[in-house]
Amino acid sequence: MEFFYEFPSLGRKTISGMKQGVDEAFKGFSRAYGQQLEDFFDPLLRFMIWFEKLLEATPWPIVLVVIGALAWLGSRSWKITVGSVLAFVAIGALGMWEDTMATLAIISVATLLCIMIGIPLGILMSRSDRAQGIITPILDVMQTIPSFVYLIPVVMLLGIGKVPGLLAVCIYAIPPIVRLTDLGIRLVDKDILEAADAFGTSPWQKLWGVQVPLALPNIFAGINQTIMMALSMVVIASMIGVKGLGVPVLKAISNQYLALGLMNGLAIVALAIIFDRVSQTFGKRLQAYRQGGK
Repeated sequence: MEFFYEFPSLGRKTISGMKQGVDEAFKGFSRAYGQQLEDFFDPLLRFMIWFEKLLEATPWPIVLVVIGALAWLGSRSWKITVGSVLAFVAIGALGMWEDTMATLAIISVATLLCIMIGIPLGILMSRSDRAQGIITPILDVMQTIPSFVYLIPVVMLLGIGKVPGLLAVCIYAIPPIVRLTDLGIRLVDKDILEAADAFGTSPWQKLWGVQVPLALPNIFAGINQTIMMALSMVVIASMIGVKGLGVPVLKAISNQYLALGLMNGLAIVALAIIFDRVSQTFGKRLQAYRQGGK
């Protein structure tokens, strides 16, 4: 019977020792390599600051023209284009222009990074079952672990600022584009691949000339989901020093400012709807083209 009374105590001591060991090891790592990591991410920080200042300094009529042009190129819909422009006009009229530009900057950079990293990872998964078996559990953890958990090591290594916020957004938002790129390439018709082999195409030509073009609707669906998940991280990223619409929302939560929270929350929703409608419509156009439509 003594065993059953001593075992819980022994277990607690063991677990406590393991926790302390992990903490000490991570602190030692951060002291030894923290500066190198900051230097590594410094170009990214400079680019983010430059892009944010560019958006904030650009006159609002030019921004509206660019937003309208991008919405039209993506959707080919006057309703979506006019709605996007009017949404930004309303955002400016309500005094949320600068915060919106800062949010656009962080979301744009995060989405670009997710595309640059996620699509090659998805291609690697589609070409190797072993890589898929290794990467899939990692993606599961990234999607399910609470964001506050991985904010702890990121902040400990890089401090408070834009880069930790960007990394937190990317960790949360990158899984969809990786998964859907992998899925899209795996779903390419085998008959088409056999025809490509019959024409003597190399693996590289088959990948970029056949598989990736046919998988574009799925890839853009992944980009759509990545943007949506990045926007959902705006408020959390504001907690570690990222400017944008999340800062007023956080302030409203702390001080019970209902109107401030609703206005900035609706601005985030407006951005999400615009990105969602444009990217979804573009994906449907790609799908129609793939099926022989217009």
